[in-house]
Amino acid sequence: MAEQKKILGEERRSLILQLLKDSSEPLTGSELAARTNVSRQVIVGDITLLKAKNEPIMATSQGYVYLKQNAGTRIYERTIACKHAPNDTEKELNLLVDHGVLVKDVKIEHAVYGDLTASIMVSNRQEVKQFLSNLQTTNAALLSELTDGIHLHTISASSEKILDKAMAALKAEGFLMES
Repeated sequence: MAEQKKILGEERRSLILQLLKDSSEPLTGSELAARTNVSRQVIVGDITLLKAKNEPIMATSQGYVYLKQNAGTRIYERTIACKHAPNDTEKELNLLVDHGVLVKDVKIEHAVYGDLTASIMVSNRQEVKQFLSNLQTTNAALLSELTDGIHLHTISASSEKILDKAMAALKAEGFLMES
């Protein structure tokens, strides 16, 4: 079997960009590496270079996504403050996605490092399940464990009404912190 040729530099980054734009699902670094015949670490560098050129690429727990917004579709976004125990994370995320909300990230204020933000990018129960599975598989801690459960989420939806209903449901569960 003949060894496949590596795709070099700009040509590879153009291909990565096209693959991300064409994909309806996140693509992992390993998938992109296999398709371009380079290492996953090379892909990480390529993604960094593409982001430096202001390409809207986000690394999620499921892989890389190209953030496309449909023309004419208005997206509403809010930052919300939550507090709950680690074992309520699944309930919190499912509650949000069940209301039609995209949970973009989680943020905490750390005493030493300042603001820390991590991408979540979940919009349905399957993505929540995958996110939590990745946490368990890697034995990673939730950022909110560093702040006694206090954290922020950036959430988005297609209407203010959806965001209002999701926030009301969080409040009913005692997860939403009031100002």
